[in-house]
Amino acid sequence: MHPTTITYREAVPDDAQACVVLRGQTRENSFTVEELKAVGVTPESWASEIREGTLPGYIAEAENQMAGYCFGDKKTGEIVVLALLPAYEGTGIGKTLLNLMVEDFRALGFARLYLGCSADPKVRSYGFYRHLGWRSTGQIDEADDEVLEYILS
Repeated sequence: MHPTTITYREAVPDDAQACVVLRGQTRENSFTVEELKAVGVTPESWASEIREGTLPGYIAEAENQMAGYCFGDKKTGEIVVLALLPAYEGTGIGKTLLNLMVEDFRALGFARLYLGCSADPKVRSYGFYRHLGWRSTGQIDEADDEVLEYILS
């Protein structure tokens, strides 16, 4: 059962702790608190980047709990992370969160956005982004993910 009311709002520094925890609860491409810390991502570092405005994002809430989020790098136009709790997959929340970031970056003057995504067609994100118009650049990033781009028109 999905809640009838989903609310979307801009992320604030106090969301960082819940974002780190939620990332470990995703069905695919999850990272535990310890794994994120090993690559330099902590609640404190995340909160700092939100506070500074370098990592803007949106939060989706359902029944007073975080259901998902999307964050992007304001300097580069990279969509850094889109994460949802498994119970909310397939509800349109991910698409809405991503579109909110795309529109913010369009307003900032970006002509091209990019992200790293699994190159495995069996992984949900592979089809998700391509269905929304993201295209492969033919490049592989340092995390061994395929780099996809979205051209803003």
